[in-house]
Amino acid sequence: MQTGRPRQTTTGAAALLGELFGVAADDARDLGSERDQAFLVLSAGRPVAVLKVSNPAEDPEVLDMEAAAALHVHHIDPALGVARPWPVPGTPDAFRARWNDGGDVYWVRAYDVLPGTGRVDPTTLDDRALRIWGSTSARLGRALRGFSHPKAHRTMLWDVQHAARARDLLGYIPDDERRAAVERVVDRFDEVVVPAWPRLRAQVVHGDLTVDNALTAADGTITGIVDFGDMSHATLLTDLASLLESLVCGRSGEEMFRAARLVIDGYERVTPLEPEEVDLLGEVWAARAALNIAISEWRVAQGLEDPVFARRYNDPAAATIAGFEAVGWDGVRRQLGGSRVEAPTARLVQRRDAVFGPAAEPLFYREPVHVASAEGVWITDVTGRRYLDGYNNVPCVGHAHPRVTAAISRQARLINTHTRYLSEPAVELAERLAASCPPGLDTVLLVNSGSEANDLAWRLARAATGRDGALCTDFAYHGLTEAVAAVSPEVWLDGRSPDHVATWTPPDPYRGTALGEESFEAALERLRVSGHEPAAVYLDTLLTSEGIVDLDPAYVRALHRRAKAAGALWVADEVQSGHGRTGEALWAFSRFGIEPDVVTLGKPMGNGHPVAAVIARSEVVQAAAGRTVLFSTFGGNPVSAAAALAVLDVIDDERVLDRVRHTGETLRAALREVAGRHPAIGDVRGVGLAVGVEIVRPGGTEPDRATAVAVRDGMRDRGVLVGTTGRAGNVLKIRPPLAFTRTEVPVLVDALDRTLAEQPGP
Repeated sequence: MQTGRPRQTTTGAAALLGELFGVAADDARDLGSERDQAFLVLSAGRPVAVLKVSNPAEDPEVLDMEAAAALHVHHIDPALGVARPWPVPGTPDAFRARWNDGGDVYWVRAYDVLPGTGRVDPTTLDDRALRIWGSTSARLGRALRGFSHPKAHRTMLWDVQHAARARDLLGYIPDDERRAAVERVVDRFDEVVVPAWPRLRAQVVHGDLTVDNALTAADGTITGIVDFGDMSHATLLTDLASLLESLVCGRSGEEMFRAARLVIDGYERVTPLEPEEVDLLGEVWAARAALNIAISEWRVAQGLEDPVFARRYNDPAAATIAGFEAVGWDGVRRQLGGSRVEAPTARLVQRRDAVFGPAAEPLFYREPVHVASAEGVWITDVTGRRYLDGYNNVPCVGHAHPRVTAAISRQARLINTHTRYLSEPAVELAERLAASCPPGLDTVLLVNSGSEANDLAWRLARAATGRDGALCTDFAYHGLTEAVAAVSPEVWLDGRSPDHVATWTPPDPYRGTALGEESFEAALERLRVSGHEPAAVYLDTLLTSEGIVDLDPAYVRALHRRAKAAGALWVADEVQSGHGRTGEALWAFSRFGIEPDVVTLGKPMGNGHPVAAVIARSEVVQAAAGRTVLFSTFGGNPVSAAAALAVLDVIDDERVLDRVRHTGETLRAALREVAGRHPAIGDVRGVGLAVGVEIVRPGGTEPDRATAVAVRDGMRDRGVLVGTTGRAGNVLKIRPPLAFTRTEVPVLVDALDRTLAEQPGP
């Protein structure tokens, strides 16, 4: 860049095309260039070629790399419209011809003429054009992904990875304020970007897809890419930063960021950015703007370029930097879609309370867990502290499981719509769910949540039986819609039960109570007396709201027979107990030897993605056909279905059932050892990875809610998360993701042991 440009004339350029490439021409127009000369060569007024006379200091092997890259891109993505080099006549593998001008040697290249107009004013680009520029840049990068060349590993001033070299040019910037701004940007780049640079995705990139190096159609979209002179091996952000610095030129304030987001949207339609790339994009973009100012002022001072031409982008570049500094680097990151700076926990609690209102479920724990991320069975809060997750059954196969997140991302990038259009994922999911059940359960309806599934089960039961009565256990929870809140006594906070619902009390093996069948018969009788014949019996197979109870299969079979004799449908609520939670089978009802009429699925089905299902006998669903429409806009959408299919695959591939069974046995055995040391533990019970630890007053069986809450909060303070459940709220609910293994058992058990040891005596 320190060597002056060639001094070929337009007449000489036309002559060179004939002399070196055998094409007659009579005129040329200088297109302008930073360090080379570029001409549009004409014959009888018609463009025939673009001729480039290279700077005499240019490495000829670099020119060969540029030619090879252009041909490679054309081969991979011909629709990009890359200007292809011409072979030198008689030497088809050579794309540069030697020209001697006195004692100087120049290399000359000829390129195809592409349609379009050069140097479009970026402020005229509309939203559609901005997005297309973004996607074009990503396509160019993708086309170069498989390209390599030893000369790509070079140091160039314009390559933003070498932004620190701008320090050597600061003295050439005449304006004090502008010089200081450039220095601050370089300082920020050194502090934040340089340490992360080796972690970022890198390849050979174009490096300079700007309005100066592209031709556009009347609508502002790219018709041709004309210069590979700044290509190098660098990060993908190098491409995106130069693109933003060019396209957003002349826009300010919110419009600058809005336009940038549209360009990024277009880029990510082709190449999604990684989180760290998004977080660093602002600093890299600012460094490119700083380089623009520093290099242009240096070239002007050296007499290497016309001052007006060299400085044409300096004011907008300075405005970009000023705009960034006005909102702060954290603000820039958020504006470009990066990670947020979390509000202080206490302030966020206040905001939550204000906007969620008084009826919202309160936060867990004395000190709320302000979550930032999670992986497997570990949750990380905003301070970086990790917690063992012994509570959440929603991320069934583990937080952020790569198989599930990848399935969601891939499908979301293809299409997401509803089941009125035909798509494979929903059908495959329904087939696999039906195949996992007894043969009679052959019809699947896809919805969005466990509440919606149980609500739909109620509609089916009423349609199939013509009745309107329901039975459930006396502290059950089956959902939040009006229909299923009616069969969720846990949320009857005012104590009032609907007329059409009767409850029964399940056995309490710990206290030796066995009201089971008699209580169920009494509930049926209460329904009859109130004038409501039973349409459905709901049972959460593990009684998770009642404190987690390992029910006797003979007892459940007896209730099932009695329900069928009474004409009611049996609804197995697998929202909390399904997807392998027991370790014995995919569905918990299987352990009882019964065949439900309806099975409802929810929480774990998509590993946190909202998806649920109803599996029913076809004759039950048939009763609703023609009377109503069973359709949910988002139910069974391709993304949700992809998530649910991935969960089923992981359960199979990781042999989750075996792991759950063995881990559950180890966990309960270890908890019983702790119970032997602490009389506050009255009972340890459960199946698989659904475990209840009942906290009681020492010397008896009286529930001790206060101690249970204190233990729950104390375990949280020790980095282990569990919940509480049961009518008295005195049962520790241990219900971790199914990625929980025997390795984590000692961590959980030790936290419980130490926390109990700290509790005051009776």
